[in-house]
Formats: sequence, structure tokens, C-alpha cells
Amino acid sequence: MTMKHIYQQGSNPNAPVLLLLHGTGGTETDLLPLAEMVSPGSSVLSVRGNVLENGMPRFFRRLAEGVFDEEDLVFRTKELQEFLDAASKEYGFNRSNVVAIGYSNGANIAASLLFHYKNALKGAILHHPMVPRRGLELSSLSQVQVFIAAGKNDPICPARETEELAELLQSAHADVSVIWENFGHQLTRSEVEAAASWFQKNFS
Repeated sequence: MTMKHIYQQGSNPNAPVLLLLHGTGGTETDLLPLAEMVSPGSSVLSVRGNVLENGMPRFFRRLAEGVFDEEDLVFRTKELQEFLDAASKEYGFNRSNVVAIGYSNGANIAASLLFHYKNALKGAILHHPMVPRRGLELSSLSQVQVFIAAGKNDPICPARETEELAELLQSAHADVSVIWENFGHQLTRSEVEAAASWFQKNFS
């Protein structure tokens, strides 16, 4: 199945391709300014989720706030993985040089890619993510860099959720950096700036 998306060719062919994944109710244009802040020379593949919840785009269904439809999550993660494989051929980018930037629901599907597919991503910037699934045996993520931004007062994604996700990724040998802010679930400029600094350190 195809996914509505934007592809923008970057000026630096060696920079990682940025996969942008919006939050609930967002579109493929939402995170374009983040890409510009994080890695201006990168090519960008920004994707819109194929699920609608009360008219709002999402990447997978949920049963309630914070309760994922796991069957749909697995299906949609496979859909996104296959879309990335096809897009890399269509646009001619290196499939093994993709770094995701996801916010909220988009961060969750990015984390799900890491949980379900070895070598799906070279790295990930996850803004306010949750644990996508529990009880999975993760493949080795020893070459994968992950940045997590979380809010200490986030009503949707409690601190323990962030801590558990970081521990699960680290147990699979991912290199994980976590920054905390004293805010809620909103995406802040300061956490994007921190993500940009992390990205420059790890990928430039």
C-alpha cells in the first residue's frame, strides 16, 4: 500500500535521509521545519499515517489513550518498512542511511520499526515516545543511535514509560541519549535544538 508523502532531495548526498513521522492529527508537512533545524543538507522523506481517528491521521490504531491496537501496530509497522524499501528504490537513496524523526504517534511507529526490523533505521530522534510493544525479543541494535526527548510532566507519556523504552533499547545495545524537560507532551524548540546538537555529534 502506498503512503502519502513528500520527498525532498538534499544538498549533501552523504548525510542521512531524514524520515519524518508526525503526531496524531498531523500531516507530512508538520515536521519539515525540524528537518531544516536538525540536518539542513539531508534529503527528507516525510510520511502521512494511513489511519484516521476521528478524521485525524495516525500511523496505527489505538484502543484508548495510551493503549495501542497491537495487531494494527504490527501491520502498520510492516507497511512503513515496505514503503521505505520501495521509496529508497524510487528516489535512489541509501536504505541503510535513514534516521527517523518522530513526534508522539510518529515516534511510536519509529520505535516499532526498531523493535520489529533489524537494520530498519540507522538512528532515531524520538520526541515523547512510548514503549510500542512489550515481551518482544529485540534484534541487536548495536550500531543504532537513539535520541529520546521527554517531558517530566507529560500526561500522555509518563516518565516511567520513557525510562522503560530507553532500557529496552539499551538492552539491545542501542546507544541511547535521553533529555528531560519540565514540560508536558508538547514539542518544544529547546528539545529540537538538543536533538540537532546530538545529530551533528553522531552523524556529521
